[in-house]
Amino acid sequence: MKLFEMKHIKKSFGSLEVLKDISLEVEEGEVLSIIGPSGSGKSTLLRCATGLETPDSGEIIKQGDVGLVFQNFNLFPHFSVLKNITDAPIKVQKRKKDEVYAQARKLLKQMGLSDRENAYPFQLSGGQQQRVSIARALCMNPKILFFDEPTSALDPELTGEILKVIRDLAAEHITMVIVTHEMTFARDISDHIIFMDKGLIAVEGTPQEVFASDHVRMKEFLGKFHQG
Repeated sequence: MKLFEMKHIKKSFGSLEVLKDISLEVEEGEVLSIIGPSGSGKSTLLRCATGLETPDSGEIIKQGDVGLVFQNFNLFPHFSVLKNITDAPIKVQKRKKDEVYAQARKLLKQMGLSDRENAYPFQLSGGQQQRVSIARALCMNPKILFFDEPTSALDPELTGEILKVIRDLAAEHITMVIVTHEMTFARDISDHIIFMDKGLIAVEGTPQEVFASDHVRMKEFLGKFHQG
């Protein structure tokens, strides 16, 4: 079942054409990774997909709500971990407190953070903050979870723990779209990969097809990884 579709999306900022003609679709249970150099339009694509930016033209079709995990966590500093996770489901979705709190605690256990529910963001490591932000997104029960370079603000030691969480979610067949610069991770976890360059989808296909592509920019981008 198709959960999400973009048709001929274009987006400019002033005279800068950031997305030139983007079409893609995401099937239920699929992991789609979006890779490409800085400035290729990846984050703008994600912001259009999640409603943070409005495309200039084109159509977005989605079945149900989407969730977004940001690069820089975006937790409320004056909320405890538990309140960060439960606030929107209770206030925005008008769900019952007992149900939301039970789900939040289950997610914290899944993230290895059961003992941190009363902590505040400043008391957590970057990796812990990112796990809280993933739990917060999941507590809204989105049909698709979008990740905008979820490890870019973390040092290498903490990157691994976030990649493990995302791998675990993939094993549960949670539908995900991931903008990432972690090439090995993208190759291993994805059902489908899109390589963007200068606002266009330059290469797309299975991980095997994309990483073996003869496309000049793709080969330049992968560099040593492609040869290794």
